[in-house]
Amino acid sequence: MLTALREEDARELAAHYGLDDLRAVTGIPAGSVNSNFSLRIGESHYFLRLYEERDVAGAEREAAMLERLARAGVATPAPLSRTDGGLVSKLCGKPAALFPWRDGTMRCQASVTPGDVRKVGAALAGVHKAGSAEPCEHGRFRYEDLLARLDTIAARNEATFESIMPTLRAELDRAHLQRDRSLPRGLTHGDLFRDNVLWNDAGEIAALLDFESACEGTFAYDLMVTMLAWCVADELDLELSRAMFDGYESVRALAPQERRGLWAEGCFAALRFTITRITDYALRTGHAGPRVVKDWRRFFMRFEKLQALGTRGLLEGLPATRDR
Repeated sequence: MLTALREEDARELAAHYGLDDLRAVTGIPAGSVNSNFSLRIGESHYFLRLYEERDVAGAEREAAMLERLARAGVATPAPLSRTDGGLVSKLCGKPAALFPWRDGTMRCQASVTPGDVRKVGAALAGVHKAGSAEPCEHGRFRYEDLLARLDTIAARNEATFESIMPTLRAELDRAHLQRDRSLPRGLTHGDLFRDNVLWNDAGEIAALLDFESACEGTFAYDLMVTMLAWCVADELDLELSRAMFDGYESVRALAPQERRGLWAEGCFAALRFTITRITDYALRTGHAGPRVVKDWRRFFMRFEKLQALGTRGLLEGLPATRDR
């Protein structure tokens, strides 16, 4: 884990929630930003998140947002309240939040069905609608942030990335200029990958997880991030893509302007994950690095697939506009 957690610290934390009888603390080897733990307290099971990058104020904003989204019907666990009414604690000098554990399984790419992605699309649209009144933070992956990450990569002078760097800079500039700044915007999840959705035994979504990257952005961008995460193996699966868009539009219809902007938003999204997977995974080594390795080449491949399709090819592969 990024931060080790002693049993006595976990026991003290549990007391702030009126909980006792700590039975087990287990680190969860996933993610690259926070330290996550499974806590068994009495007969109950909890998820503990230790925020490694957010300050207390940021963690409190996120926790309050999750509480409101859960109350609005989004399938995400709401943080537990402390005995003093707060949602965020201090642990090991860092902010922490405690959540009820949600049982469920994650889909591997080979097992994803059109029915699955239809439900994911509808759930994402539900987040966009439920978060319409949410005060949104600026994201950490804007154009200028990604330029700074490219500078970080260049400064490392690693031969692995030397040949790709001019292409990444040029394509990022181009994708940034092609985006439509007037697309509908609001709260976006930003990271609704397969490992952030839990499924119950009935094949329904049990939980949407990890709103760490939730921020203000375009809904079209968020939809394209999710499509690229769920609907691509070695090729873009247009059957899955059509199902996801159909599910999304069963809850929130896309305006014609949003449809026209999908391709540029998708290109920017693919470059965003290419770059951040270099900085957050490929460049981080040693015991303090991330516990799961994600290959940046997989997202650059997605970018190349979108480039080959073009706007017209993408739109022709998606379902027709719904009449609502």
